[in-house]
Amino acid sequence: MAQYNVAPLERLVEQFERMPGIGHKTAQRLAYYVLNLSKTQADELANAVVEAHTKIHYCSRCCNLTDRELCPVCANEARDHSQICVVETPRDATAVENTHEYKGVYHVLHGSISPLNGVGPDDLTIKQLIARLGENEVAEVIMATNPTVEGDATALYISKLLKPMGVKVTRLAYGIPVGGDLEYADEYTLARALEGRNEI
Repeated sequence: MAQYNVAPLERLVEQFERMPGIGHKTAQRLAYYVLNLSKTQADELANAVVEAHTKIHYCSRCCNLTDRELCPVCANEARDHSQICVVETPRDATAVENTHEYKGVYHVLHGSISPLNGVGPDDLTIKQLIARLGENEVAEVIMATNPTVEGDATALYISKLLKPMGVKVTRLAYGIPVGGDLEYADEYTLARALEGRNEI
């Protein structure tokens, strides 16, 4: 059977394959979908990717994603700024926010401590979190890292740093399956986990 390669198509498939959870077949389907877009639609897609990449950065306070100095949660004075929910990724903050149960603010670590993967405390935004505690009256820090070995180690490490500062440190209750990720938990499970959090 004759084989042929269209170089731009192959490059497009390769780019989609780099995305998490996208295999070769799905990458091919996405590439063919993009090829079937009109010129205007293709330009809109390309511009959206470039605009997101150039305009989105970390919030100067919580390290979540934003296109302004402060993210919408940090800028909202109606939120309870004395309560900080610490999560691993921006997706995790979105998952907690979707419960509509949490009224405090967030802090995004951008990962978890994982010596096997070469990720130490200095690779996360822990210093920024501690700086926030010095600037504001924080009554409680909720450790909402994933219920994994790395997530638990990160929560324990941060709690040991914060305890001497007189801040109450709690951990989400285990309504979330061990080994799972917050972004895949349903809103009810996350809401119950928030309600049943324990001090660590």
